Amino acid sequence: MDIERKKTREVFCGNVKIGGDAPISIQSMTNTDTRDVKRTVDQIKSLEKAGCEIIRVAVLDLEAAQALKEIKQNINIPIVADIHFDYRLALEAIKHGVDKLRLNPGNIGDVDRVKKVVMKAKERNIPIRIGVNAGSIDKKIINKYGKVTPEAMVESALEHVEILQNLNFEDIVISLKASDIKLTIESYRLMAKKVDYPLHIGVTEAGTIKGGTIKSCIGIGAMLLDGIGDTLRVSLTGDPVEEVKLAREILKAVELRNFGINLISCPTCGRTQIDLISLANRIEPKLTTIDKPLTVAIMGCAVNGPGEAKDADIGIAGGKGSALLFKKGEIIKKVKEEDIEAVLLEEIMKM
Repeated sequence: MDIERKKTREVFCGNVKIGGDAPISIQSMTNTDTRDVKRTVDQIKSLEKAGCEIIRVAVLDLEAAQALKEIKQNINIPIVADIHFDYRLALEAIKHGVDKLRLNPGNIGDVDRVKKVVMKAKERNIPIRIGVNAGSIDKKIINKYGKVTPEAMVESALEHVEILQNLNFEDIVISLKASDIKLTIESYRLMAKKVDYPLHIGVTEAGTIKGGTIKSCIGIGAMLLDGIGDTLRVSLTGDPVEEVKLAREILKAVELRNFGINLISCPTCGRTQIDLISLANRIEPKLTTIDKPLTVAIMGCAVNGPGEAKDADIGIAGGKGSALLFKKGEIIKKVKEEDIEAVLLEEIMKM
């Protein structure tokens, strides 16, 4: 499946390129107190291990901004300062080595304050993400459209963009998030027609791990299939490591990034004569540490075996108390049920 991605301009967040022909990068946000350097660093390390490529932290006050220096010294991925209202915190974050700002210039006061931030950001090649949420749109825009609409979201974002453009600053990334999936998707589609700035996609306040996973998969998946998105964050109420894991799975599912093993397995039916559900659940966690992009199929019978899964690199198709081992649709050998897991894992490791 080839997805034609919208062509956007490039910006750099530290050493990570966003936009252009760069892979879609995965972001998350810490939920620790940024002033607690040790806890924040520990969480970022866990996120790095899970595959996070850009991390954002909340900067609530001067102490949090100053903590960025030590945090950055102890992590390996670019760090984004999340700033609201106080331009002085943006200046302090830049001073202490932040790689990117999440800042809406229209919310930090008069143009002189914005100019101070922009000048310092320019000096250090720091991009600014304009992040518009459905709940933070100016009342005059809501009154104009009668409610929060895609047009209102886009107009709000473009007002912030214009402020930066008037200061000759164009290292801009844009996000337009809502908890409403349809509103989110339509807002990004509209923005993608109007600008060539990179787009940071996601469904905000998506919910808990279960509900948020469903909403994020639908919303982010739809945008990615449209070719929209240069970097993304899954927003879940829970451990941010789960955000990163889900982001990787979404990108893998739409074939925009290759992250290790792609496991496919059939839903089972009355033809299944081995304990396929248990087998799949035992094997899946043992494949998570393998980085090689292989497709592994665990199928219940000959109908869904070498035929439907013929493009899999390796797989098994269940029989009566046994299974056929196949590679690229070609049957290699027959395996007893009690040996399937060991044989399949051994063959995968050989590959």
